[in-house]
Amino acid sequence: MNGSRSGAIALFVAVVGGGWAGAQAPAGDVEKIDPAFDAIVSPTAKLEVVKEDYFGLLGKPVWVPDAQGGHLLLADPAANVIYKWSAGAGLSVFLQPAGLAAKNNPNVGAHVNNGRLNILAVGAWGLALDPQGHLTIAATADRNVVRLESDGTRTVLADGYAGKRFNSPIELVYRSDSALYISDGTAGLRGRHDDPAAEWRFQALFLLKDGKVDILALDEGIGTGIALSPDEKYLYNAGNRITRYAVRADATIENGRVIMDWGAKRAGLPRIAVVTDQQGHVYATGPGGVWVLTSDGKHLGTIRLPEAGANLAWGDPDRRGLYIMSRRSVYRIRTNVAGLRPQS
Repeated sequence: MNGSRSGAIALFVAVVGGGWAGAQAPAGDVEKIDPAFDAIVSPTAKLEVVKEDYFGLLGKPVWVPDAQGGHLLLADPAANVIYKWSAGAGLSVFLQPAGLAAKNNPNVGAHVNNGRLNILAVGAWGLALDPQGHLTIAATADRNVVRLESDGTRTVLADGYAGKRFNSPIELVYRSDSALYISDGTAGLRGRHDDPAAEWRFQALFLLKDGKVDILALDEGIGTGIALSPDEKYLYNAGNRITRYAVRADATIENGRVIMDWGAKRAGLPRIAVVTDQQGHVYATGPGGVWVLTSDGKHLGTIRLPEAGANLAWGDPDRRGLYIMSRRSVYRIRTNVAGLRPQS
């Protein structure tokens, strides 16, 4: 897809087409660091192109099971759209507007370079399913978290803490008891942390439980990537590094420990995303591709990418499809180990 088409997406194109390209990404590869990697990702696994060089920017998607096997919902914050993709039907608009209710608001959305264009991140970013299957949206520029009801209406679940508004909700992760972890960044604010509307000077982690919001962490080292371990005993936070927190019975966190720090090698990455599989392995977008780690940070292997990865999600009916988002493209690789349930 050429540059003008990507630009059109950034200007809110409403209807799109196209489906599974089925092509191998030219620079894709699997690099084994530890022999244990073969049992997780086969040496012959191929990186496939789902949709290449099309979007303005891509947030964290979610796989939604359905009678046809399931579909991927993915948010483009530049277009203020949530798209729906499946292998059979291709790509279509699922929801618009997605994360900014007011049209043509000139005062929101940080400037982000998507590798070709400077765009504004005005829409939704992260998506998740609650344990009942409802779509929950990190409405980044609206600075709240909303649930999409079956009749199409939206219910605001949270918009701040202790009288202060969220800056920009980015990612969402549900625990099985419906407790919701929220990472709060700055992508919805034109001036980032220096924006006059910013009410938190650092990125933060929040917890929504039983209708109440609590703050879990507020620090310059907090990142916006979040994932739970399969037993829900750990919460992983990815920013400039990956930190593993122990999760208490009440869903609060303690004892943060850095399990991976790339240091200067991280330069140039759009962000670090993180997901886990059913065996507890950690997958993170790092230098050169997606790094597969043990739960305590040992590097087992890397899924090489033709461009920097930005977001990750598990999909396919058996949850063994790892969908990898760059800024403008979507790739997939099949793994030997299944990912967590869709709401994770």
